[in-house]
Amino acid sequence: MARASIGARQLAEAQGEGLYCPAGGFFIDPVRAVDRAVITHGHSDHARAGHGSVLATAETLAIMKIRYGENFARAAEVAAYGEVRRIGDVDVHLVPAGHVLGSAQVVTEREGARVVISGDYKRRDDPTCPPFEPIKCDIFITEATFALPVFCHPPFADEIAKLLGSRALYPERTHLVGAYALGKAQRVIAGLRAAGYDAPIYIHGALDRLCMMYSEFGIDLGELRAVTGATKAELEGAIAIAPPSALQDRWTRRLADPVLSFASGWMGVRARARQRGVELPLVISDHADWDELTGTLSEMQPAEIWITHGREDALARWCSLNGILARPLSLVGYEDEDGEISEAPATTDPPSADEAAP
Repeated sequence: MARASIGARQLAEAQGEGLYCPAGGFFIDPVRAVDRAVITHGHSDHARAGHGSVLATAETLAIMKIRYGENFARAAEVAAYGEVRRIGDVDVHLVPAGHVLGSAQVVTEREGARVVISGDYKRRDDPTCPPFEPIKCDIFITEATFALPVFCHPPFADEIAKLLGSRALYPERTHLVGAYALGKAQRVIAGLRAAGYDAPIYIHGALDRLCMMYSEFGIDLGELRAVTGATKAELEGAIAIAPPSALQDRWTRRLADPVLSFASGWMGVRARARQRGVELPLVISDHADWDELTGTLSEMQPAEIWITHGREDALARWCSLNGILARPLSLVGYEDEDGEISEAPATTDPPSADEAAP
């Protein structure tokens, strides 16, 4: 197993605040306020307020502004994909990660050495963001949210077809889909539009501003209406999208005998769907599954893999069996919107036969 060069190791190290680039003097997705941060995407476990300066895509900065207000950092700098910035002794540029709108991998280079920090990513087509771009590097720093062989996400179009099929079967009921407010909700809406569903889609108020922002960046979501103000008759046969935290709220009483659905990679585990009382689980994830993770590592062939969070041990074991040096970092503070990762199994043991969906 070849080790990465000393030069590459000067481009990244793990500290209490998160990943740090010593040669550049900046952090990537720090969990606490720092002087200088590069942010991979707008989810709140990666994008926090209070930094001295923030470098990110225009979309990520817009998301942070919506969530934290105008003064989320003392200074903010837009970086387009591929645009190289010199920070300290390091050349930095961003490339698409395919996770959500504006998501980016951070590519750091110095004296011939290159380190790529993935942030969160997926390898599936997504009409709401550019696809993941693999970059050859010495060290690839990856997530491992779904790094167990049992996790093999079905095609996105199949899950959208499942939702539309249920709607056809129960035309008098409202189909209420729980989906994370940033990324997942908009992807589900765009998937419905791509499948030919052109009726108004009703959304919870918590989604309104972010959906408007997607439209401002050129992502057409079609006609969206607020659930509040709609009559129960208008909601018969309709599809409504809400954050997962609203699924068990009194808010749902206004819906017409709702079919409770939830779009998440963890819906591939039957027990989790039962625990939430989900009638129609949709296995839709904005993270890479096992095959996509291992396929990405095989494609990129870095000298070393560093694993930030998730099912680290399983992915590190796969790397060892395939002759790749791997280093679990066990970084804390990275959980998906509404606690998706926090509800993951605490160990790398796969779900039982009863829990694993077919």
